[in-house]
Amino acid sequence: QVQLVESGGGLVQAGGSLRLSCAASGRTFSSKAMGWFRQATGKEREFVAAINWSGGKMLYAESVKGRFTISRDNAKNSVYLQMNSLKPEDTAVYYCAADPANWRTNPSSRSGDYDSWGQGTQVTVSS
Repeated sequence: QVQLVESGGGLVQAGGSLRLSCAASGRTFSSKAMGWFRQATGKEREFVAAINWSGGKMLYAESVKGRFTISRDNAKNSVYLQMNSLKPEDTAVYYCAADPANWRTNPSSRSGDYDSWGQGTQVTVSS
């Protein structure tokens, strides 16, 4: 498994921006598809965005498409989530996750396809 640590969460006003980072340990990071998920209080965890091992293919939830951008830097063993035009409904704990498979071309939106998870970082958007 890959060890993951998220950072970059915080409190922001509606319309603002945040950039989340996820640092991974392990030599296999560059072969893994990575995903971002979020969980609001009282709700189930939901998919936000995913990126394949090379960074050449991304997948987004409809609710964040056009506002959020996922990217990765394999040299730094990191994946990022740039969040713009934030809304109060984006308030949640955000988690990054790693796919156990190697070299997956198409990233998955299913949480069950990921087996390594970070501890999460809180994002709060005030109205």
